[in-house]
Amino acid sequence: MVKQRKESCDVYKKAGRTELLESEINEIEVINKFLPNQLSEEETKKICLEIIKSVNATSMKDMGKIMGVLKSKHADSLDFSKVSSILKGLLN
Repeated sequence: MVKQRKESCDVYKKAGRTELLESEINEIEVINKFLPNQLSEEETKKICLEIIKSVNATSMKDMGKIMGVLKSKHADSLDFSKVSSILKGLLN
């Protein structure tokens, strides 16, 4: 929901529709109050490294195993789009 509203914000900003932009920003703030806090990229990378070591992952073939552990332990605190790019960087 936040992603959709951010995309709408970009469109409204380009179109000069400040009243709609403000409305979307307010909605993002309300939604964020109900979401769990996401870990920073640095914290996410640290967790990924720990999981890689714990499952003895050595290549991209192990990504599914790593993601399974991450989702079971950190499903509510990680942004998995960031996790994916971090893992690709660490496993290559």
